[in-house]
Amino acid sequence: MTTNDTPLFCDRCSTELFPGKGNFYVVQIEAIADPSPPELDEEDLAADPQKEIERLVNEMGDLSQRELMDQVYRQLTIYLCLPCYTKWIENPTG
Repeated sequence: MTTNDTPLFCDRCSTELFPGKGNFYVVQIEAIADPSPPELDEEDLAADPQKEIERLVNEMGDLSQRELMDQVYRQLTIYLCLPCYTKWIENPTG
């Protein structure tokens, strides 16, 4: 959370939030890339693993460490005032 000296605002409407007043929510979002093992076919098994690794490394060469990590795992905390939370919880993607 924030210190008492740092103002806190709703991440949707920018209304100032006041800790201890019970008028806002802390929403913690965790996104994890598909943890299932990959499905491999005969073509995948016949491919040269070293060449595939080199291809993947080259493909990722222009991405920052943060961009690469965000493709695997991301955690986000947002603060929502009561009206914004009420709308968001019923339709988080809208």
